[in-house]
Amino acid sequence: MTTVGKGLMHKTMAEAAASEIRERILGGAYPPGMRLRQDALAEEFGMSRIPIREALLCLESEGILNILPHRGAVVVELSVEEIEELFNMRVLLEPFLFLRSAPSLTPADFELLESNLEKYSASMDALDVDMWNDINTEFHMTIYKRARSPRVQATVQNLLAECDRHTRIQLTNITADRNRAVEEHTKILKLCRQRKFEEGAQLMREHIDHIRLVLFDLLKDRDADAGRAAE
Repeated sequence: MTTVGKGLMHKTMAEAAASEIRERILGGAYPPGMRLRQDALAEEFGMSRIPIREALLCLESEGILNILPHRGAVVVELSVEEIEELFNMRVLLEPFLFLRSAPSLTPADFELLESNLEKYSASMDALDVDMWNDINTEFHMTIYKRARSPRVQATVQNLLAECDRHTRIQLTNITADRNRAVEEHTKILKLCRQRKFEEGAQLMREHIDHIRLVLFDLLKDRDADAGRAAE
């Protein structure tokens, strides 16, 4: 029987189980298409099936799992088409919001962004996967908060949530990309302070598109591994 980790003891049992299962999915221990059985997880984690069920429902809401009739929880497979659509929408919409909002950021906004950057860097160093998306979303949405485009802002916030599981996989598997993400957030903030808004918008495009390209490479490697295993 395995425990879910000493560092998670302060969380509820469902949160602790969700955190451990999420880490295994993002780290590749539970590959795409794998079925997760509640009873086996409950026995392994030393808890009842109720918190396991809650954990799986939480992960389904994050888009990491699908809970299917007669099959139970299945790890979601990454789709090239889905990644293409999500990240293309972000590349179109986020520079637009950046250019509308960045010139109007206030000193209080910059204070919040500096604080966010410190937390983002610390979460990368600590490999705190649970925190990455929340901090990243906060950074992006703070930059866009003065855009006066509520519908586009709401759309981008939803896109960031949908992209979460993809970017977690990218950052979990590639150390250099964790460093790059922090460096690019730092540069974007610096360009905002310097009022170099066109350069900032271009870096935002490159920042988003890099994730898309890396995920394509990860998918190619996954498909190649699957092909070799089938031979």
